[in-house]
Amino acid sequence: MAESEENGWMTVKNACEYLQVSQMTVFRWMKSGKLSYYKLGGSVRFKKENLDMAADKVTGNSEGTKSAGQCGQCGHAELVPGKMQSTGRVSFKPDKTKFWVFSESSVNVEAKMCPACGHLHLFADTEKMEKLSPDN
Repeated sequence: MAESEENGWMTVKNACEYLQVSQMTVFRWMKSGKLSYYKLGGSVRFKKENLDMAADKVTGNSEGTKSAGQCGQCGHAELVPGKMQSTGRVSFKPDKTKFWVFSESSVNVEAKMCPACGHLHLFADTEKMEKLSPDN
């Protein structure tokens, strides 16, 4: 392990090795703001935590379905379904929808609560949202 890594700082070379990308990619990410970095005199240094945050996670459908059944706050494996009460029906209305929509443009919302930590999870009807999206 390099001395700079031992004291918590990583050089550009260390960052390239850690992220498994080229120096050009690291510099491009620095310029675009994707990577946070520190200037120490004339040197650039990174913290490992900042490099980890540069990764964009793309969740696949199967992982999304699996994680929908557990608490995002504490990780508890059970969510209790229920209803949220309000003066009206709880729904989500996207800001942008297709111009001509022959059905209501509200998306129904389902609620589930974690019995361990009390965190409330809201789940919307993704199929209806897909139909309302102007990109489709």
